Amino acid sequence: MKRAKRILLGAGCISLLIVSWLIVVNAKSDIGKQHELMEQAAALINDGIYVRAVPLLEEAAGYKTTLTWTVEEELKKTYLALIGTRGYRRKYTNLLQMQMKRADAHPDIYAEAANYYISTSKTPEALGILRAGIDKTGSGSLTALYEQNRYIYEMNRTAYDSVTSILGSTAGVRKNGHWGLASADGVMLIPCEYEKISTFSIDRAIVKKDNTIYAVNIDNNRVAILHETAADFGNYSNDRLSLLIDGAWRRATGEFVVGTTGFEQLGMYSEGYAAAKMDGKWGVVDIALGWLLPAEYDEIIMDELNRCYARGTVFARKNGAVYLYNQGLQIGEAYEDARPFSNEGYAAVKRNGKWGFIDTAGTVAISFSYDDALSFGQHLAAVKQDELWGYISLSGQIVIEPTFLEAKNFSNGSAPVLTERGWQFITLLEYKKGASL
Repeated sequence: MKRAKRILLGAGCISLLIVSWLIVVNAKSDIGKQHELMEQAAALINDGIYVRAVPLLEEAAGYKTTLTWTVEEELKKTYLALIGTRGYRRKYTNLLQMQMKRADAHPDIYAEAANYYISTSKTPEALGILRAGIDKTGSGSLTALYEQNRYIYEMNRTAYDSVTSILGSTAGVRKNGHWGLASADGVMLIPCEYEKISTFSIDRAIVKKDNTIYAVNIDNNRVAILHETAADFGNYSNDRLSLLIDGAWRRATGEFVVGTTGFEQLGMYSEGYAAAKMDGKWGVVDIALGWLLPAEYDEIIMDELNRCYARGTVFARKNGAVYLYNQGLQIGEAYEDARPFSNEGYAAVKRNGKWGFIDTAGTVAISFSYDDALSFGQHLAAVKQDELWGYISLSGQIVIEPTFLEAKNFSNGSAPVLTERGWQFITLLEYKKGASL
């Protein structure tokens, strides 16, 4: 019995040795086959016969050995040599995609793919690849390449006489004396046929035509009408707009339900708050008409759309100086002027005749060195240098050179800029259709 066990154990060991030997022999055989195929392909490539080298390298790449990566790199070079021939562009990009999907994909593969797409004018695809590579590898070199290219933009051809700042994904545009609405990248949505148009919010904009004030949807169909007589109206947001009725500004909803409280001035609601003036002084009111800041200031700082409030902050002027208020409490030092915060980034403030940027705690984030500036919209801020406007990033670096006569904030990847032709829209290619946002 013991002898039988010894025989079986010995047979098992021999079988294991044979299997191990076969694995080693086959592995070596696979590498040997790859070497042989690569040598054949190299001879053809040396003679410029790329089309016959491709199937040899593709066969070699099919073996999974330590040499496979080298084979793939040679195969990509051969594909690139034939890139103008039908089908090889796809072969090259498919191989790149396969390499990037691997768990141990090296940052250089993402860089190679991104540079290829940039060279073929497919910047949105390149930026999507770089973002994926950064997320996967955390590579500093990929981050640097991304920063070098993420601010490339294209300009909409349409020029307007005037535009408003973008709110969300739309902006007011004026052409031939009348107002309409355009998308964030400048494409006309509502034709320029109105005497005035408000910001677009909650599926409507307020318009005035033939002395009638009413609301239209994005298809330019009337959805509500004001039956009272109003001399003017303000921008629409948070389901509130202001109406000038009998010499006082009163609040109304998008359905034109008009409130009774009258103000001397009333700004646009943002995050539930608006600047309001009563008895010659300014304060900040909420939706319920409670005062966040009492009406005791000379001015509440508002942006072009008449917004004053974002991320818990307001700038107010008193006795000639501007102060930052966070959650109703004064913080930081006094400034000569300021621009309200947006929903992200830093606010522009003025000191000693120059503009810089602070965070919501009042800490200086970017030094005071600009002739004029707007607060950050998305991750960019418009700044003025030597009479022209450009854009800086959150790091304070100029990323869009000052070439514009005027510039407004970015939203949804686009911004209105004033050129010699008039107001046009620039859009970062990062946000163009096809980018992996």
